[in-house]
Amino acid sequence: MKKVIRMGTRDSELALWQATTVQSQLEALGYKTELIPVKSTGDLILNKPLYELGITGIFTKTLDVAMISGQIDIAVHSMKDVPTALPHGIVEACILERAKVQDVLIHKGLDFLESEGTIATGSLRRKAQWLHKFSKHQVVDLRGNVNTRMQKLKDSTWNGAIFAAAGLERIDLMPENSLTLDWMIPAPAQGAMLVVANEKDTYCREACTQLNHKETELCVHIERNFLKELEGGCTAPIGALAQVRDKQLLFKGALFSLDGKQKISLDKKIDLTDIKNPGKLWAKEILNKGGKELMLEIKKELTS
Repeated sequence: MKKVIRMGTRDSELALWQATTVQSQLEALGYKTELIPVKSTGDLILNKPLYELGITGIFTKTLDVAMISGQIDIAVHSMKDVPTALPHGIVEACILERAKVQDVLIHKGLDFLESEGTIATGSLRRKAQWLHKFSKHQVVDLRGNVNTRMQKLKDSTWNGAIFAAAGLERIDLMPENSLTLDWMIPAPAQGAMLVVANEKDTYCREACTQLNHKETELCVHIERNFLKELEGGCTAPIGALAQVRDKQLLFKGALFSLDGKQKISLDKKIDLTDIKNPGKLWAKEILNKGGKELMLEIKKELTS
């Protein structure tokens, strides 16, 4: 007997766009679905930087609880928001084809790039990379969903704010005054959408498997393995990007100090046939190049 698949999602415009995209694909395959929007802790507490809240998976935890308690069957997430270790009993059901991976600067004119300026972002990764390139600038915290952040930028005296290109394009909010930051290494799994399900729910897992995009799955798993090995449960300025080109895997990864002054990075190119958990190996390479000591410094700074 066919059941109605109850889909949990955050209630922001972007999250609902992602959920309805999955919903339409499942319904095109003949499945019946129902959307169940919920507010996450990360959407409710906007007056503190994310790292100060000290909650792993702050945007996903509410949906995890709803799934474990049987209120929803699947949940749709921006994969970069999902912790590298899923809760017991919850598994990846599918990863959809990736959208743009880049970060973009939404600005009020670019003259400030050659002098002093103020940029807004809630991401340690974006902050560290910006300060690495523009050491004279100030970076302030910016929280909220995409629409809220765009309005805060408009109402402020800041020179610009950094967003994920995929999020802005998905809800048609990309303004003309945008600059693609090709030099900035994105967050692991940026631009990818993840659907999770209860491990024992074979019906929903089989339904979602049909939406899985193999190349995206390969790349984001490498990035997340890199992140998991580096992090050790600590939020840190880490960027990673894996891409498939001409039967080869290209990878960029980096760890930055919080102030952006230190950067430990690597660039790799391997044949697809050589892939055996390279993300973990490359993370160890970063750790051995001074990353271990840098991670200890970052943990100390974030907890002091």
